[in-house]
Parts: sequence; C-alpha cells; structure tokens
Amino acid sequence: MTLESTENSNSIEDSTNSIKQNTMQSIGANARTASHILARSQTANKNTALLCIASHLQQQASYIVEQNDKDLSNAKAKGLDAAMLDRLSLDNTRIESMVNGLEQISKLPDPIGEISDLTFQPSGIQVGKMRVPLGVIGIIYESRPNVTADAAALCLKSGNAAVLRGGSEAIHSNLAIAECIKLGLQEADLPIDCVQVMQSTDRSLVGQMITANEYIDVIIPRGGKSLTQRIGDEASVAVIKHLDGLCHTYIDEAADIDKAIHVAYNAKARRYGICGAMETLLVHQAVATNLLPTLAKQYTEAGIELRGCKQTCALVSGAKQATVEDWGTEYLAGILSIKVVQSLDEALAHIAQHGSGHTDAIITEDLSAANRFLREVDSSSVMVNTSTQFADGFEYGLGAEIGISTNKLHVRGPVGLEGLTSQKYVVFGDGHARK
Repeated sequence: MTLESTENSNSIEDSTNSIKQNTMQSIGANARTASHILARSQTANKNTALLCIASHLQQQASYIVEQNDKDLSNAKAKGLDAAMLDRLSLDNTRIESMVNGLEQISKLPDPIGEISDLTFQPSGIQVGKMRVPLGVIGIIYESRPNVTADAAALCLKSGNAAVLRGGSEAIHSNLAIAECIKLGLQEADLPIDCVQVMQSTDRSLVGQMITANEYIDVIIPRGGKSLTQRIGDEASVAVIKHLDGLCHTYIDEAADIDKAIHVAYNAKARRYGICGAMETLLVHQAVATNLLPTLAKQYTEAGIELRGCKQTCALVSGAKQATVEDWGTEYLAGILSIKVVQSLDEALAHIAQHGSGHTDAIITEDLSAANRFLREVDSSSVMVNTSTQFADGFEYGLGAEIGISTNKLHVRGPVGLEGLTSQKYVVFGDGHARK
C-alpha cells in the first residue's frame, strides 16, 4: 500500500468515525431536548401516548409477526441457540402481553411530582422530597423485541426520554414496534424524540452511547454476560445492570412434598430462557429420597437434562455427575443442577458462594426457616413457597420492567416506574430567614 493510499484509508476511517459520532450527538441532543418537554408533560398526555401505542401494536400485530419471522429465519441460519430463539420470538400472545403491559402502565399512578416525607423543622420550614425523572435513559439489549415496547412505556410514564439500541438479531422486529411507538407519540402531541430506536446495528455506536455523558444519564443493559460485562467495564455513564440470573430453589426438610414438586417443576420447566428460571435445585437430605425420584421423572419427561451430586445420582436414574462449573452456570436451557444438602446452613452457604444475587426461593412450612432464608439470602428477590419465574416486573404489579437490577445502588430488583426516577429535596417557607 502506498503512502497516498494509506492516507486516503485513514481519511475515510476518520470520516466514518466522525459521521458515527455526529449521529450519536444528534440522537443525544434530540433526546435531551425531548426529556425537558416530557418532564413537564401532563399525566394525561403520557397515558394517551401509551394507549395509542398499544392500539397500534394491536393493529400491526400481523406485520410485527411477519417482521419477526425474518429475524427468526436469520437467527436460525446463524445457529443461535434455543434459548436465544425463544427470547427473540414474537407471536400474537406475546404482542398481546406487550399491549396489556402498556395498558397497565397507563393505569399506574404517575410518580413524577409526588412529594413525600414532608415535615416541619424547628426553624419553621417544611422539608420534603419530590420524585423527578432521571432524564435520558439509554437501553442496550439483545434479542427480546418486547423490551422495545416495555422500555418505551416505562420511560414515557416516568418522564424520561429513551434511546433504545436493540441487537442486530431483532432489527426487523424492533423497527416495526418503533413505528407503532412513533405513531402513538404523534397522536398524543409528544415529540417523537421522546423514544428513539437506533436503526443502525453498528456495534461501535454502543461504545459511543455508553460514554455520552453529556446526553445520557443512565445506561441499562439487557443481554448476555459479555455485553453487560463490557458495559460495566467501559461505561462512563452510570449503569443499572445484572450479570447473571443464577437462581436457586431450596426444598427444606419442613417442605410440603406435593407443593415442593409443583413449584420446583414450574421454576425450571415453564421457560428456560428467562433470567428468573431456576438453574440449581437444593434439596434437604431428609426429603430427598421421597421427593427427588418423582420430581426427576417429571423433569426427564419434559426433556430436561439432570446433573447432580453423588447423592442425587444415587437417587435419580440417568442423572449425570455435576462438575464444579455446573454450580456456577446459568444454563438458560433444558439443564438443571441438583444438590442434596445436609441443612439450611449448607443451602445458604451454597447460594452465597454460587448465586448471582438475582432470585432465590425456599419451599418450607417452617416459619422460622423461611424468615431466616429471607434475611440471609442477599438477592434482589427472595421468595417463599413460590416459583422463581415470578421474578418479573409485570408479576410484581409494575406494569412491565426494563430489567432486573442486582445493583445495590440506585435500584434493586425489577426496575419499574419508581426505579427510573430520583428524588430531590423541596423546602417550603413563609419568609423564613436562617438565624
């Protein structure tokens, strides 16, 4: 290559990078402007937008499914695994679920402007806290095109502008949903830049997005561990994230056997590809002999591969010997690790060592054991006598969720409306001057 051609190549590369940077700056600046308008918008306008978006999703359901079929065909050709395909797939039922989420969010109280903890101080002033939007929220996600609608809805209702960057595997689905969002915003007389769905799948835009401190206030990643880890490592914008959904169910010695079998089966078999799916089952030795053969038969009939400790393998025909790596693996597939433990203490220690801080459950009729589990398991959701698959914003009454945070600051667990806001102090006086 000649010096001239090298200089031309560098010039083209610099020009391309400049265009990408200008694209991000334009998106960011538009989002910032829209966030100011949205922050002062009336609840009625925001609710109208949500309902209009829901209506367009219903009207365009066939087209959205058609576009999703393109994404699924491309994903299968690329060899994406079953869990990824499940997350990517849309049908009329899942579109209706998006619609229900939008409608439910429209009925939720608007948190913006809410004043709490208002108290008089000795000086005579009143001090309280007002809930306010975060500003501009950037969301980077893989597969799951339903996130496009859920994220838009939650950001709108909480008064935040949103910049959404979906994965290339869902680009047709995301753009079809984005068009419904745009139409809904226009009908509600809100700026279309309140929600911007990136049309480019260029991965370099992710790097620009997570360092766009001037325009974006918070980044929320939803995707695989590599994506979330990269954003956590490289972002200069604040991040709300979780890395893994390594969820446990512990069946205690005081468990009701029938209840335990019903719940533990659902926790794994209902859906494999969601972050609330159980990946490790812990069983107290006192109930293992009576419970495991029956439960294992149900798992096997559902096509789930079982990997267990020595005691599990002795009780369950066909179970494979688990490795050390199995206890720390989020399968997101039809694989389940099973360990027989000697006590509640051992179960708690196992979860503390291998858990991801997402969701863990105990099945027991012993109130003291349940309370101890609730206190000592350090996860964003801790459950008693129910399936870990309930770890979901919609099921928690949040309307939908942008993700499940395992952060301890600023929000933890399913991130709904309140999680997308902050608080500022407000002070009221009547001519008061400080002495």
